[in-house]
Amino acid sequence: MYYDDLPLWGFLGKIEGVKTDSGKDKYFLFKHIHFNILYNDDRVIEINVQTDPNINVDISEDRKLDVEFLYSVTWKNTDISFGESMAKYSKTSSMPQYLEIHWFSIVNSYVTVLLTGFLATILMRVLKNDILRYSLIEESLEDQEDSGWKHILGDVFRFPKNMSLFSVIICSGTQLLVRYTMFIFLLALVGVFYPYNRGALYTALVVIYALTSGIAGYTASSFYMQFEGTNWVRNLLLTGCLFCGPLFLTFFFLNTVAITYIATAALPFGTILVILLIWALVTSPLLILGGVTGKNSKTEFQAPCRTNKYPREIPELAWYRGTIPQMAMAGFLPFSAIYVELYYIFARVWGHNIYTIYSMLFIVFIILIIVTAFITVALTYFQLAAEDHGWWWR
Repeated sequence: MYYDDLPLWGFLGKIEGVKTDSGKDKYFLFKHIHFNILYNDDRVIEINVQTDPNINVDISEDRKLDVEFLYSVTWKNTDISFGESMAKYSKTSSMPQYLEIHWFSIVNSYVTVLLTGFLATILMRVLKNDILRYSLIEESLEDQEDSGWKHILGDVFRFPKNMSLFSVIICSGTQLLVRYTMFIFLLALVGVFYPYNRGALYTALVVIYALTSGIAGYTASSFYMQFEGTNWVRNLLLTGCLFCGPLFLTFFFLNTVAITYIATAALPFGTILVILLIWALVTSPLLILGGVTGKNSKTEFQAPCRTNKYPREIPELAWYRGTIPQMAMAGFLPFSAIYVELYYIFARVWGHNIYTIYSMLFIVFIILIIVTAFITVALTYFQLAAEDHGWWWR
């Protein structure tokens, strides 16, 4: 229960029975609720709920029952400001014992970064030695069979299959990354999403996604034109539907279920209409504007070497170099860097509580990006070293 965006906690009833026989348990519903409200001028600062266990009704039997609820209210003036009242509801997450666990998560993530950084350093030294060795071979004109990434030099920059879909996925990821790092986290760090300001985060997600759609259009069109694509209009339409389409279908299904069960989580028709108007009047025009700008940017893909006319055959690879094992290995280290913080996020969501330590979350998010970049570089090198030039979709 909420009052003026302030949460209310209280007991609804009690259970009495015999421990040895759960079938004889009795269930009682409290009928009287007392509200203690603290106010400062015209703002409610704090509200508490108390229930009287002596005024109850037996609801053990499965039958229709009319219950008359009673309530009473006590108003008390206080000198506490509204900002200080918000701090009360967020201090639980900032208590020392909780912060110690969050700092442990940061240390764990930092160790993961050190490990991946150590791996990246080794790869750089190996790559440097490979370049030096191949340069010496070319200078001495030795005619010998090479292996490794040098052997697929003429195929590594071959354009990927399904270029349109590839560019659209890149642009969607770019838009989401910009939205979360530059806007959502910035708003959270400055205190816009104060505790129990219900709906502020969802509103910010919708508005910022609409305003950053131009970034998606520009990125998709520029990448698509670099890949020498011709049907840029189709690519732009796919850009607008790839993320919003599945999201809208999922929302439509869940909202229909909520309406069917008369749940309060269902969005009213007016709110849905506003979201559709934002998509039609803001998202789509900015997407088209960004797409036209990206198309006219005339950015050319300049490969450092010539691409062979016919693709080289990829040798048979070991099972652990396949797509599924590589996906599992690529996701393990990034997940290990965030799993502690992720546990607390889900614990807050499923426990109907709040998450307010956005600074910790931002640090973990930056570490996640660094680890993901290191792992991507490492796995791409291993794939090229195995003479597999189909690295784009990995």
